[in-house]
Amino acid sequence: MKIAFHGAARTVTGSKHLITLKNNTQILLDCGLFQGMGAVTEKLNDYFGFDPHKVTYLVLSHAHIDHCGLLPKLVADGFSGKIFCTAATMDLARILMMDSAKIQMQDAEFANRHLRDGEQPEEPLYTDDDVVKAVSQMKIVAYEEDFEIEPGIRLKFTDAGHILGSAAVHLTITEEGKQIKVTFSGDVGRYGDLLLKSPQQFAQADYIIMESTYGDSLHKDLDPIEDMLLEIIQNTCKIKKGKVIIPAFSVGRTQELLYALNGLELKGKLPDVAYYVDSPLSSKATEILKSHPEVYNNGVKETLKIDHDVFAFKGLRFIESLEESKALNNDPRPCVIISASGMAEAGRVKHHIRNNISNSKNTILMVGYCEPSSLGGRLIAGQKVVDIFREDYEVKAEVRSIKSMSAHGDYEDLLQFLSCQDPAKVKQLFLVHGEYDVQQNFATRLKDHGFKHVAIPEYHQEFEVL
Repeated sequence: MKIAFHGAARTVTGSKHLITLKNNTQILLDCGLFQGMGAVTEKLNDYFGFDPHKVTYLVLSHAHIDHCGLLPKLVADGFSGKIFCTAATMDLARILMMDSAKIQMQDAEFANRHLRDGEQPEEPLYTDDDVVKAVSQMKIVAYEEDFEIEPGIRLKFTDAGHILGSAAVHLTITEEGKQIKVTFSGDVGRYGDLLLKSPQQFAQADYIIMESTYGDSLHKDLDPIEDMLLEIIQNTCKIKKGKVIIPAFSVGRTQELLYALNGLELKGKLPDVAYYVDSPLSSKATEILKSHPEVYNNGVKETLKIDHDVFAFKGLRFIESLEESKALNNDPRPCVIISASGMAEAGRVKHHIRNNISNSKNTILMVGYCEPSSLGGRLIAGQKVVDIFREDYEVKAEVRSIKSMSAHGDYEDLLQFLSCQDPAKVKQLFLVHGEYDVQQNFATRLKDHGFKHVAIPEYHQEFEVL
């Protein structure tokens, strides 16, 4: 059996991990879009590193676009097998991939209106029709169901606590009479998340493919989210009379922000300004989350006893049409705008940043991980001039960050996730989904906890595991 790493290898996005059995059956774990990788992003998303026609099955850990966003292209390029995922992941992936197709088409159209001499027109990676076909190939597998994909290949999902529907993937593969257990963590959530239950324990694995986004960070010592939001909104909207622009992933992060702002209202502390969620996708994702109250942790369940809608509060409005979105840029009144995408690489938020970044009254608030070369990453790094839609803009707005607002676990969460394992029985642990220096630090920490065989795969590197 071989495992090859065709994405999220020494970087965070583009999740694609290919298992090839001795009989040439191929199981692809995730098929994510590379995001925020600068000039090479387009090239990375155009080249899989394997033949889609030869992939037999795909197992999808969760619906974030860096894990599912290239599924439509994979299908368009020849993959015809089943895509296994949880029910909520299918619901979310459908709207996320459709939105991704729409954004790509809109951004290509916008860019093509501003072509310079000699430049070639941009094309979207895939279309709405490709998304529909990909969704038609999805098959739902319930959490903790012992599901037989085919004789010799069994699948089980456990709750990863990352976003609605997120799962750690557990494969039991029998080859030539030998049983091999492979676990892919997907993205691991936090123990004590604002909204969701904590990650589940899982059975002993022989090989583990482990995310490591925050492998050298701790979240718990940071200021409470509600307090930081209150301070930033008060300073920007009430004192400076400006706008707070918050790039936020439509699934997970936006709902956490709404829950925290609702918490401020319940305590009588919410500043009296207008709050906009400018993302039709975020609106849909919020409704899907509301329809799955079984995923909430005990804290949210307690709040629901006194507030029937924990994602709504005074002054909140969901923006649907593009015309309404554009009108926000011409409205000088102080407000808070939450809009996708989380790395500020695409979508309406990129336009809001472009229109507000050169005004010192405003604040750009980042609320989670950003790949360093993405627009969000460059803002966090303190760049004074940034390129947006091929034009340079001076950064005069204040740039703030709430690092504790992450759906990814920190290194203590990741170690707790692995605490159900006997390190001596893990033959190899592969670190993916992380920046290389972070992964090196986490690898040292893992070895200190008894995991002696830790590898950090390079892009397209293949390992013979048995």
